[in-house]
Amino acid sequence: MNDFIQTFGVYLHTIAVYALPVLFAITLHEAAHAYAAKFFGDTTAYSQGRMSMDPFKHIDPFGTILIPVILYVATSGAFLFGYAKPVPVNFGQLRRPKRDMAWVALAGPGANFLMALIWLLLAIALQVMNVQEPFFHLMAQAGISTNLVIFAFNLFPIPPLDGGRIMISVLPHKYAYKLARIEPYGFFIVMALVMLRIINDWWMRPLMLVTGKVLQLIIWPLLALLQ
Repeated sequence: MNDFIQTFGVYLHTIAVYALPVLFAITLHEAAHAYAAKFFGDTTAYSQGRMSMDPFKHIDPFGTILIPVILYVATSGAFLFGYAKPVPVNFGQLRRPKRDMAWVALAGPGANFLMALIWLLLAIALQVMNVQEPFFHLMAQAGISTNLVIFAFNLFPIPPLDGGRIMISVLPHKYAYKLARIEPYGFFIVMALVMLRIINDWWMRPLMLVTGKVLQLIIWPLLALLQ
């Protein structure tokens, strides 16, 4: 019984640490898509109220809450997967659909990169202010890692992921058309690659490592100033 209570307490603590970082990460990711789509001419998401910072506009009860919690408990945190409600974009309404598609797709991961930087700055601020409470340090680290994960995962170049949209945008029409035909099966392809750890080991880890180095390079002047 004590083991169960202890394990349950660990789960609750982890959920508490990651709750805000995850909510901000998915909300700003989807809102960024909506803002970019409106900027380039498509008002579909705006008209449906999805150009919003309200997390409840973007949360999918099944994909954002139930699936991640079940996977976390079932695998003891070894495997996590979840998703938010995708922002509707009518690419045909964009002023220059093929070109603007890349910018709309890139806006989501771009928001996650920016949030990872903000969480990193918060982590530095906590150290500078000598905050002793471990919870806030853990939350800042969770914010960095969560946004790096979402950033890297969504840039994988298979539609309907953002990386797939970007590839369709930049490839010549012949190859873009062939890649776009994969989209109905893209989710299953991605899930299979995740379960085989191909995306994790050969795409996400290297990209997250490089992105982390870029973030460190960005904040280097600040660190040098504080020393």
